Amino acid sequence: MAVKCANCPLRRRELFVELARDEVEFMQRFKVGELVVDPGTPLLMEGSNSPQLYTALSGMGLRYKLLKDGKRQVINFVMPGDFLGLQASVMGEMGHSVEATSRMTLCVFDRSEFWSFFKAHPSRAFDLTWLAAVEEHFLGETLVTVGQRTALASISWALLKLFQRGKQLDLVRDASMALPYRQQDLADALGLSLVHTNKSLAKLRQSQLASWSEKRLHVMDENALAKLAQTDAKPLPRRPIM
Repeated sequence: MAVKCANCPLRRRELFVELARDEVEFMQRFKVGELVVDPGTPLLMEGSNSPQLYTALSGMGLRYKLLKDGKRQVINFVMPGDFLGLQASVMGEMGHSVEATSRMTLCVFDRSEFWSFFKAHPSRAFDLTWLAAVEEHFLGETLVTVGQRTALASISWALLKLFQRGKQLDLVRDASMALPYRQQDLADALGLSLVHTNKSLAKLRQSQLASWSEKRLHVMDENALAKLAQTDAKPLPRRPIM
């Protein structure tokens, strides 16, 4: 049975702003079902024009682009609450691909009803704009990381941001959370070699700041990790949920 929007477990998470009752009812009309996929399943393909939009209800994935030589650039990491497919709705086709890295459950929305957002619920249209701006900000931070941070600081920054989001999604238990990615995924996202990534992770583990192995991330000292990453450990801003 598909989860009703009124009973969505994500709405109770610290990360998301509250929705008014009429907004929840509208989202329920917009939702056409749910999709459950296994790790490795492509959700959206670069260059495609999918008739569907998704919200990640549970599980994690990757956004990435493939270069002509076959090399991959990870754009960012998909976590519960992320809205997928917006680019195809606005630009006419996807500029990147999305793939599940764990078992995922996705809320499915009919793209043909997308523009009714702007007619019936201007506040929801603003939410979409906000989400697009957040993605742009993340890419900007990633560019700073690639250009200015050392490999160790870059890895620290990425792990900290993933951990902070995991905390606000209630995915962290005893300073530990599932992180179903490969070291290569992190290396691709940060423009690092796998060797640099592996050495940096080993240094964090030896310094007892953070440990990532067997697809679990454990952060032992969040403030020290933030200092090393040249950022802060304050909670991420609350965000809308679609």
